[in-house]
Amino acid sequence: MSNDGKSTFSIERNTQPVAAAERAQLLQDPAFGRVFTDHMATARYSAERGWHDAKIEARRDFTLNPATLVLHYAQEIFEGLKAYRLADGGAALFRPDANARRFRNSATRLAMAPLPEELFIESVRELVRIDRDWIPSSDGAALYLRPFMIATEVLVGVKPSSEYLYCVIASPVGSYFKGGAPAVTIWVSDNYTRAAPGGTGDAKCGGNYAASLAAQAEASREGCDQVVFLDAVERRWVEELGGMNVFFVFDDGSLQTPPLGGTILPGITRESLIVLARDMGLTVREEPYAIDQWQADAASGKLREAFACGTAAVVTPIGKVKGRRHEITIGDGGAGPVTGRLKAALLGIQQGRTPDPHGWMTLLS
Repeated sequence: MSNDGKSTFSIERNTQPVAAAERAQLLQDPAFGRVFTDHMATARYSAERGWHDAKIEARRDFTLNPATLVLHYAQEIFEGLKAYRLADGGAALFRPDANARRFRNSATRLAMAPLPEELFIESVRELVRIDRDWIPSSDGAALYLRPFMIATEVLVGVKPSSEYLYCVIASPVGSYFKGGAPAVTIWVSDNYTRAAPGGTGDAKCGGNYAASLAAQAEASREGCDQVVFLDAVERRWVEELGGMNVFFVFDDGSLQTPPLGGTILPGITRESLIVLARDMGLTVREEPYAIDQWQADAASGKLREAFACGTAAVVTPIGKVKGRRHEITIGDGGAGPVTGRLKAALLGIQQGRTPDPHGWMTLLS
């Protein structure tokens, strides 16, 4: 395989795929990230050969030497994107080029070998083609794709690996948040921070999520669905949730979201919603927002809605915010009209029910 990433993946079909009847049962109500398809995409990198051995093969376990670098120094990155069953029966990916760029940026930040964007896109296209029957057709469901890369050099030494394994697995998914509540409740963490200036906050690496788990556990103990992090310097400015970006909607119809600046993940859903909101004639500001201001604006009625967004969560209304110093109810505690319009606009494009003016959907033959 050449280093430009344009080679074709070899296909090694699973000789024991899940039976059609069993697959249909699994697709009826898939739990998030619990069920996986028959195949995976893989490619390898070495300093001598570059990227090589790209294939679609049966999903299987990995065997790793105990001294494999990823197990000791966490050189690991990942992505998340979805393939959708379209209204006309076809299938499409949503903005895989944006995920490919972010994956490359994450690799650079973690001192890993950047994956050619063409190889990333080809890997997800080919995997979805071969496992197309796993795309659920129920409303709000999709095939979630998880590309990731790990350092595989066998060495206990603090240095960038000279070898990497890239892989994509796929999982049919339904709603990220279960329970049927019209909006989620989030917990303000004042014990933990997610990222600091100069850190890895804008890279999609597993370490960021591992660092968020204690705060998420605290949120769960307090009866909340998610945690929201404040900045690491002043402990004042709202940054993002444990795995999602956040937006605020005000009484003049304008929207605001915390600005990117190295500590916040540049969400692809976040960027898409900014574009869609401006298409609707709404003003969108990327400006800092203080947690105390959030409480004051909700109390005065200036803040009408708030929502979380991400590939997994899509667009999820935030109804209440709890913390040791904060107790906030946004609007009537449910979903607001602007949140609903934006979610409908996004899903309409993703599911092929409305036009795609920005060319975000990659149709699969």
